Amino acid sequence: MNCKKILFSGHATMQMFKRNISVNDVELVLKVGHIIKSYPEDKPFPSFLVLGIVDNKVHHIVVSQDNSGNCYIITAYQPDAGLWNVDFTSKK
Repeated sequence: MNCKKILFSGHATMQMFKRNISVNDVELVLKVGHIIKSYPEDKPFPSFLVLGIVDNKVHHIVVSQDNSGNCYIITAYQPDAGLWNVDFTSKK
């Protein structure tokens, strides 16, 4: 995902801290990961679920993007293998 600027919500920052996910992890997932789900009706901007692997750990990043290309991180987590299919692209 091409982001002009990356901004973190308070919720995202708190969850990243609790889950030991760094800013660098999020930036890398956005650069090399891929969108696995789109939420075009989300407000104020459409959002996306991005899947990426950093240091052999699977990450999901929920991000929205405004018309200027700025990305807003909503949350970040490592998906539970018990809830997601083997490639972490859809829930079981």
